[in-house]
Amino acid sequence: MFGLFRKSPVDKSADRTETTASSDPAAPTAAIESATSVAPATPPDRPAEPERPNWFGRLRQGLRKTGTQLSGLLGGRRIDEALFDDLETALIQADAGLPATTHLIGALRARVRKDRLETADELKGALREELTALLAPLERPLDFRSTRPFVIMVAGVNGTGKTTSIGKLARYFQSEGASVLLAAGDTFRAAAREQLTEWGERNGVTVIAQDKADAAAVVFDAIAAARARGIDVVIADTAGRLPTQLHLMEEIRKVKRVIGKAEAGAPHEVLIVLDANTGQNAVSQVRAFDEALGVTGIIMTKLDGTARGGVVAAIAHTRSVAQGAPIPLRFIGVGEGIDDLRPFVAADFARALLD
Repeated sequence: MFGLFRKSPVDKSADRTETTASSDPAAPTAAIESATSVAPATPPDRPAEPERPNWFGRLRQGLRKTGTQLSGLLGGRRIDEALFDDLETALIQADAGLPATTHLIGALRARVRKDRLETADELKGALREELTALLAPLERPLDFRSTRPFVIMVAGVNGTGKTTSIGKLARYFQSEGASVLLAAGDTFRAAAREQLTEWGERNGVTVIAQDKADAAAVVFDAIAAARARGIDVVIADTAGRLPTQLHLMEEIRKVKRVIGKAEAGAPHEVLIVLDANTGQNAVSQVRAFDEALGVTGIIMTKLDGTARGGVVAAIAHTRSVAQGAPIPLRFIGVGEGIDDLRPFVAADFARALLD
């Protein structure tokens, strides 16, 4: 049963994209460095990209589909019951969910009485402040410098943009001066390894991958390689699965256990990737994966492609107000660019949504 932790033999066939590292932490670095890497040691030369709007500009543009239905109500009107009814409907349509909507509308009514607000423009400012207060507990930057290697396990349902998010995460950590190694632990989905390899090539980082290998074994060897090479951050992909697929949920638990055996205290972060288009389903996905893995952070993707961005408020209310134990929203994605995944900032999100 402990065969997983024995040193993997070098397979010279074309099926293995990199010789896997020894599980022995004392293995010499030179033995690992002699292996053929999937990606080059440094990013390849890339043509100059056209100038793009700054991050806040992209965030505001990405949230336009959600924000338009809210901002359109809050201008040139007097505050009355009809306005509250319209705003309540717009929040629910944006998938903020009934509990979060009720919380926000109640807070706004109290602000109107307390501050004697009269116009919809004033109400917009109050909504921006109340939304920021609701989302603030989710704003907790990821401290990835606390240990080396810092091991991140990434999970989620198929189609949420999990592997793409890993590629963008790699670019973000590189921009912060950290070295990165990727582990192709999604051994179920066709072409998952190839997709992650492409991201490795784009970022100039090594991808540890095996053909038809056990996911836990791939991740174990990746951590051993990272330790020997002095890598700062390891990001482990895992197979997408539905919370109802109990056998696959048990498999991902196994991956987490093996990570802990490969590196004491790891994984240091368990991220779930959510697709904003799924709306309220995202809330149930967080609950299911948290029960299985102990989720420590959330990545919300595809906010630019949906009018359901209010689901962030639903998650905040469920985890912060209702349960008192918020799971941080570490990163949000609002585009297809390699740098369109950034840390979540509550005030910026609320301002971009309602300005």
